[in-house]
Amino acid sequence: MKTFYWLVKREFWEHKGGFFWAPVVTGIVFLVLNAMGIILGEVFGRRSNWGGFKYNGDLHFQGSNISPEDLHNAGAGIDIMLYAIAGIVLAVTAIVVFFYCLGALYDDRRDRSVLFWKSLPLSDTSTVLSKVVSAILLAPAIAVVVGVIVGLALAILVAIVATMHGIGVWSLLMEAHPFRVVLNLVLLIPLYAVWALPTIGWLLLCSSWARGKPFLWAIALPVGAGVIVSWFGLMGMAGQPSGWFWKNVVGRMLGSLIPGGWVGNASPLVVPSHDDPAAVLEALDLSYHYSALASPSLWIGAAAGVAMIAGAIWFRRWRDDS
Repeated sequence: MKTFYWLVKREFWEHKGGFFWAPVVTGIVFLVLNAMGIILGEVFGRRSNWGGFKYNGDLHFQGSNISPEDLHNAGAGIDIMLYAIAGIVLAVTAIVVFFYCLGALYDDRRDRSVLFWKSLPLSDTSTVLSKVVSAILLAPAIAVVVGVIVGLALAILVAIVATMHGIGVWSLLMEAHPFRVVLNLVLLIPLYAVWALPTIGWLLLCSSWARGKPFLWAIALPVGAGVIVSWFGLMGMAGQPSGWFWKNVVGRMLGSLIPGGWVGNASPLVVPSHDDPAAVLEALDLSYHYSALASPSLWIGAAAGVAMIAGAIWFRRWRDDS
């Protein structure tokens, strides 16, 4: 286990720019853009009358008092904002992980450093699995932490602006549930890991056996297979439309790194009122997300991903480009 820990740590050191700095820079840019938007809103808001509310010279809120229901919905809006920001950071991390997996095994063979690593007492299984863990656990965990920090910073900024307009900062923040959001995001990482296995396995397999241009092989093979299936109507023999193949084969092989992609496999979403942010959050709880585990396609994809990871281990052991 200690050796495996250092293998994962090596992956982080070698790819710190993608695993750490990419989400950090994304979060900073997002925070700066939103701060600029708030500032512009304040500048133009002082000169206008928006939504029946008027702003006086000292920027205090004038109008009817905020009801407890409105405060509750505002707190739910902050929770949704935290989820949204974490989702944006995770989406950027997914792009980083996509290209990381494509080069994870291919680059070692291209620069011949694989000979050095194979001279060490490290098994091919441990080496490949360390890359899998880095892709489906380490990178998302870092993205969640960065996304939550950026979201909290933006929530505090919004609360400060609300205070400038006569809304108590604590009354607004107390209606939000940042700790519950953080806990939910952390608990969703295992589900994300299972869902992402087909893409991780396929990219690592291409990285291990492709003699050149693994990106082209990774994209061209599933897309080409989808075109052939659609062109000849091969899915009609199984009583399925060609769209099934694109969604469940091509989509899972190339797009399973997208955060929240399992939602289509979860139980039907029942929301009492789409105009009620709190009701939306209650409907999108952990039980809703984890209901996707009852979908056979999720486990079939995960099994296929594990098989492809095993293939990547085999190719790393026996592939010789000399």
